[in-house]
Amino acid sequence: MKKYFFALLLFIVLVLIVPKHAFAVVDPLKVPNNKVGVHILFPSELDDASKLVNTNGGDWGYITIPIQINDRDFAKWQDFMNNAGKYHLIPILRLTTGQDITDGSLWRKPTDANISDLATFLDSLSWPTKNRYVVIFNEVNRADEWQGNPSPSEYAKVLDTSITDFKAKSNDFFIISAGLDNAATNVSGQSINEYDFLQGMQSADPGIFNKIDGIASHSYPNPGFSEPPSVLTKTSSFIYEEQLIDSLAGKTLPVFITETGWNTDAVNDSDRAVYYKQAFSTVWNNENVVAVTPFLLSANSDPFDKFSLVSNMGTPSASFKAISDLPKIKGQPVLENNLAKNILSIIKPIKKITIEKNIKPKHISLKAKIETVIIEFENKIGKFFHRPS
Repeated sequence: MKKYFFALLLFIVLVLIVPKHAFAVVDPLKVPNNKVGVHILFPSELDDASKLVNTNGGDWGYITIPIQINDRDFAKWQDFMNNAGKYHLIPILRLTTGQDITDGSLWRKPTDANISDLATFLDSLSWPTKNRYVVIFNEVNRADEWQGNPSPSEYAKVLDTSITDFKAKSNDFFIISAGLDNAATNVSGQSINEYDFLQGMQSADPGIFNKIDGIASHSYPNPGFSEPPSVLTKTSSFIYEEQLIDSLAGKTLPVFITETGWNTDAVNDSDRAVYYKQAFSTVWNNENVVAVTPFLLSANSDPFDKFSLVSNMGTPSASFKAISDLPKIKGQPVLENNLAKNILSIIKPIKKITIEKNIKPKHISLKAKIETVIIEFENKIGKFFHRPS
């Protein structure tokens, strides 16, 4: 019985130190931050990504990766999170749906159930950093990304629902609005200019931009993915998006450039390498930019091979080398605290010993109470013990 009382005492003491409320997201610009990152498509690319973003003094760079609504394979994605921590990479997960069953050229609009399922699933994972960066879908001002009919009001509702659902699971979720197609024009049934789209979102839900934690930008050097970084226009630079959204939000929001890059059909790789170096040292060297994750580390095939930093044969490009050689900062993000896991690793054997072996039949009601208490403790620890390291 002594072990049983020890378990109960340990529970009482630890419950007293568990915070009543989860800590909110951490401002990533208030800590040393390595903004260099890369966009990947598959979890298997983490090793190669680290060789690009965590070189030359760098540590804890960023990776952007899409996750589909039906890809809720716990083992796969927990392994991804574990390896992200191993390679010191900060994950940015971009939500995506799936192809429309009647028209494979279109991506489906998400449902409330889709969002709820993803929030529950992503909350079940153990993330390497306290901030859990999530981008709420992709280029939603395009018809092919919104089931044939882009709608600012519909996306504002989806974004608001996402904020509510994810924050209800954990305040550690850092919600980022979708990166928009910065070259899109107003063509009925095809696309909406991103600035008109943003204003439409604000009209539909006047408080929407005040609710998000950050904004994603697809800062492609348009027209033609070919302009040098010195050309700063509304179709090439995040600056104009940031100015508009900040004015709508009434606050300065951190920027995540989750897609950018030059088309090697228009700019040869040597020039592209020069452009990357210039961009990181000038326009992207902005105090409000948290991360820059060029699209794409490795395409392996059309249609994105012209943007790839690694050839189809696996050979790093001159652009890959240019980014790898950039002087970088040793990032120091607030990490997820593993104390809860360590506590549970102690509690579970104690529970097994005390409950299954040492409680005599005459104490069966007491046994049930203790089982309930310890289960409640496990749930409380697992859900709320998120303290910065």
